[in-house]
Amino acid sequence: MSAPRRFGLLVVVALLAVACASGGSSAAPSAAISAAPPTAAPPAAASSEPSAAAEVDLTVYGAASLKKAFGEVKTAYEAANPGLKLTVSFDASSALETQIEQGAPADVFASADTKNPQKLVDGGFATGPVTDFAGNTLTVIVPTANPGGVTSPADLAKAGLKVVGAGDDVPITKYANQLLDNLAKQAGYPADFATKVKANTVSKEDNVAAVVSKVELGEGDAAIVYVTDAKGSAKVTPVPVPDAANVPATYGAVPVKASKNPAAAAAFISWLAGPDGQAILAKYGFVAPS
Repeated sequence: MSAPRRFGLLVVVALLAVACASGGSSAAPSAAISAAPPTAAPPAAASSEPSAAAEVDLTVYGAASLKKAFGEVKTAYEAANPGLKLTVSFDASSALETQIEQGAPADVFASADTKNPQKLVDGGFATGPVTDFAGNTLTVIVPTANPGGVTSPADLAKAGLKVVGAGDDVPITKYANQLLDNLAKQAGYPADFATKVKANTVSKEDNVAAVVSKVELGEGDAAIVYVTDAKGSAKVTPVPVPDAANVPATYGAVPVKASKNPAAAAAFISWLAGPDGQAILAKYGFVAPS
């Protein structure tokens, strides 16, 4: 091959090499881009997803006479409010009021009267006004066997009869004392009727539930309790009280001021006083508040 032809061939080879090198370098960045991970979604898109509602644990302090009704109240309210848990503690309203004053962690106070919740409002421990949510009336109960032979409230004054009562500060005691005074004014009742009944009282229990329990066990011949207590026990027999002498009991509720869930506390009280809560309470013998 002649020198000119060799030179021309070398030029062609050189040009091809340059073209190949140039094509390789442009392919590399293209491959790198195609292999890069997808760009993350912008914060705005991520925040558009709905967040789960925070769970709420609501603690209710309730009068002992509400225990059976509030079992169903708890089930119904939790079903209607997913994510909310209702915890209920029961005792005499007077005892619960004291516990809340001393810092007990309650959200709602549901009392067998309006005096104790109003006391919390007046003391700055609860947010008023008091919401009346239920009514009740009184009756006399005796053990099913009725060993004392009680056939009317007048028999509570019989000598030797064992009457079970509650503590002086318990709401049922206030109502029962009013009933005794009213009965003393009825025909056929002695003027000192209330004094005789109190002389027959053999024990003063912590709350009305304990009063009922003592009569159920036959440790007392009779007691004055709420109509709902008599209805809720198969081990006692009610002895009706004259309508003219009976005493209406009004139950009141308030949100506790120290509650961490004040809106949820207020919502529960509104529900309790509304149609759904009233329907459940009526099943257990409660009536609309007077």
